[in-house]
Amino acid sequence: MSNIVPFADMQQMAKAIADSRLFGLTDVNQVLALGMVAQAEGHAFATAARDYHVISGRPALKADAMMARFQAAGGKVNWEVYTDERVTGTFSHPNGGSLLVTWTIDQARNIGLVKPGSGWQKFPRAMLRSRCISEGIRSVYPGSVTGFYSPEEVQDFEPVKTRDMGRIQPEPVPTITQDGEVVLGDVLDAPEANYGDVAAPELPLYVPGTDKPHQYVYDNEDFIREFGILCDRIGKSKKLDAGERFEKCKALARANQDFIDKMTEIQKTVLNRMIATAGETQ
Repeated sequence: MSNIVPFADMQQMAKAIADSRLFGLTDVNQVLALGMVAQAEGHAFATAARDYHVISGRPALKADAMMARFQAAGGKVNWEVYTDERVTGTFSHPNGGSLLVTWTIDQARNIGLVKPGSGWQKFPRAMLRSRCISEGIRSVYPGSVTGFYSPEEVQDFEPVKTRDMGRIQPEPVPTITQDGEVVLGDVLDAPEANYGDVAAPELPLYVPGTDKPHQYVYDNEDFIREFGILCDRIGKSKKLDAGERFEKCKALARANQDFIDKMTEIQKTVLNRMIATAGETQ
């Protein structure tokens, strides 16, 4: 049975999940993006709410979900020590061998993870366990977690740099209209935006028919979001048939092929789904 859900149904499901607030995800777009990632990995759309967190704008796979996927793929874990001071587990998989992984509270303290009021102070054993799970599974059999980190790890990453929302670029004239036509907007000649203490985005996003970037993005996730907005505009065109909408989105992808070639396979799958959905949307 296929896990693929039509885009219109995904939107309704994402809204229902976000509105329920049962899983800690309240942003419809985040639920939608995670659901597409889940589908790309062969899981049902709704498992995104169960298995993922979004921490500081980054997707994270819950430690229990990591463990479940690892064990479902034939992996095993034997917990040797399990205390508030030290957690040690032996991770093994037929295709990845065996590895002993230890995390201690002193180790976490020495690298600056134990901070006042943090989970490391309140739940040290659970935090150590999550670190062991993520490191052990990604080392022994990374295919079961596809590069994701646990929420506990993501919380300790450097904060995501975001635009200064009080001083962002002026609202651009859409490059792709509701009718799917390419129109170069005045934003291409707009004064340089003031991003405060945050560096301006530097990665170009192109539209077909021009060598000048339509806009700039920060990273792959930012590119996917903006690419999706353009595909959505094309998909809502009333003047184009399904094949024309699909081809316009494919042309948009070809205009950014160098950028897309450097993405992960999951990210490419998400883009391909956006393109296919534009051809289905009415």
